[in-house]
Amino acid sequence: MTGYPQRTLKALQTFLNTPLEELIGSQSINPERILALFQRVVQTVPAYQDFLQARDIDSTAIQTLKDFEALPLTTKDNYLQQFPLAHLCRQGKLETCDMIAVSSGSTGQPTFWPRFISDEYQIATRFEQIFADSFAADQKRTLAVVGFALGTWVGGMYTANCCRHLASKGYPLTVITPGNHKAEILRVVQTLGPMFEQVVLLGYPPFLKDVIDTGLAEGVPWPQYHIKWVVAGEVFSEAWRDLVGNRVGSTNPCFDSASLYGTADAGVLGNETPLSICIRRFLADHPDIAAELFGKSRLPTLVQYDPNSRYFEVAEAGTLLFSGDNGIPLIRYHINDRGGIIPYEQLLEFLQAHGFDAIASLQQQGTAPIRSLPFVYVFGRSHFTVSFFGANIYPENVTVGLEQPEICDWVTGKFVMQVQMDTDQNSHLVIYVELAPGETASSEREDEIAESMLQQLRRLNSEFANYVPAEYQIPQIHLLPHGDPTYFPVGVKHRYTRPLEP
Repeated sequence: MTGYPQRTLKALQTFLNTPLEELIGSQSINPERILALFQRVVQTVPAYQDFLQARDIDSTAIQTLKDFEALPLTTKDNYLQQFPLAHLCRQGKLETCDMIAVSSGSTGQPTFWPRFISDEYQIATRFEQIFADSFAADQKRTLAVVGFALGTWVGGMYTANCCRHLASKGYPLTVITPGNHKAEILRVVQTLGPMFEQVVLLGYPPFLKDVIDTGLAEGVPWPQYHIKWVVAGEVFSEAWRDLVGNRVGSTNPCFDSASLYGTADAGVLGNETPLSICIRRFLADHPDIAAELFGKSRLPTLVQYDPNSRYFEVAEAGTLLFSGDNGIPLIRYHINDRGGIIPYEQLLEFLQAHGFDAIASLQQQGTAPIRSLPFVYVFGRSHFTVSFFGANIYPENVTVGLEQPEICDWVTGKFVMQVQMDTDQNSHLVIYVELAPGETASSEREDEIAESMLQQLRRLNSEFANYVPAEYQIPQIHLLPHGDPTYFPVGVKHRYTRPLEP
C-alpha cells in the first residue's frame, strides 16, 4: 500500500493546519479544479474509463467547463450498478478505501459506499462551519451526542468521525455515540451535560423531537444544558424549528440549529448557515415570495455549499446533479433530488427587491461570519407527494398544521396522506395522524387538526387553495395510537404517503 501513509498525512495536515476561512474558499467557481477532478477520475477509475469509452467520448477533448457540462450524467442505474465495486474506486482497488457505508435503500436496493479517511476531511469542514459559525464551539466546551443510527449506515459513523476530526484540530469538543437509543441519550445528557458549556444533539428530525419530548415528560431540564442541534435527512418547517427550540430553551433560532444536506453517495453536500436560516425564516412568513423564488408552493431546505468541493448543476428536469471526489469519485452524478442553485449575490438582490435585507436582519440577531457561498435548495423526492384535484400536496404543507401550539403536545408529528374514493367515486384527502404515547383519540381532536391543516394548506399551497373545490378542501383526519402497526410501525423508516386506494 505504498503512498497511503503519505496520502493520509497530507490530508490530515491540510485539514489541521488550514484555517476554516481558507478551507471554505469563496463563491467563485474554479473551472481548473473541476476539470482536474475529471481528468483525475478518467486516469484512475476503471469504471469511468469504460463508461466514457462505451459512449465514444474522448476525455482529452474535455477542455472547458462547457465541455464538462456536456458530459453524460451518471446514475445508479447506468454507472454504479454496471460495474464491480472495486472498479468504481481509485486504481480499481477496493483497498484504496478503508471503510464502507451502506445507503438506506429507501428508493431501491441498499448500495455500498467505500471511502478513505482523507475523504472525510472535506466533509469535516462542513461540520466545522456549523460548529464554529453557528455554535461558537471553537470557544465553548461542547459535548456532541451522536443520535444517528450506528453500524453500517452512513450517518452515525460519518458524523462521529467528523466530530472527532474537529477535536483533533483543537476544538474543545468531546463526542459520545449512543446512536438512536433514546434512553441512553437521555442518560448521557443528564450525566455529562453539566460538565460542558453546551450540548449538541445530532440526529434525524423526528427522532430528535421524540428524544426531547420524552425527556420533557421525564423531567429532563433541557435549558440547563444549552442545547444546540444538527439534523439531516428530511425537510422540516420553521414552525418545527420553533417548536423544538422552545422545548429545549432555544433563544436564537438562526444560531441554535443547523440542517445538513447529505447523501450516502458523497457525505455532506451543503449545510445550513445562520444566513440561510435567516432567509428561510423570512420566506416561511412570506409564502408568496417563496413561491416566486422557488416556483413551488412548498418551502425547501436551503443551504450554502462550497462549489469547489461539490460542484452542483441542475438537470433539465429540475433535479440536481453534482461532481466530487470520494471513495467512489462521481462525475455529473444525478441524485434525483428536486431543487436548484442560486448564486449568493442573486439571492440577496432578490430579497432586497422584496424589502428584506438578510444580512442586516441576521446581524441584529447575532454575530457570524458571512460566507459568500452559493445556495442550493432541495425539495426532496417527488414520490412523497399526493395529487388531489390536480394540486400537489406536500408533507411540508401538512406538517405545519400539526405543529401549532394547541395541537403539538398530543401528537408525534408523524402522519400518512392518502387520496381515497368514496362509493360515488369522489376523491377525499385522508390523513392518518399518530397520537403521542398515552394520548387518546376524539372527534373533537380530529376536527381541531382538520381545521388547523386546512388553514395551513390554504396559506402555504396556492394550488390547493385554487384547484380544490371548497367543499373538498377540509381533510378527513383519523387519529391512531402511537406505534400503530399499519401506519406507524416502530423501527421502520416512516413514509408520509400511500398510493391511491379505492
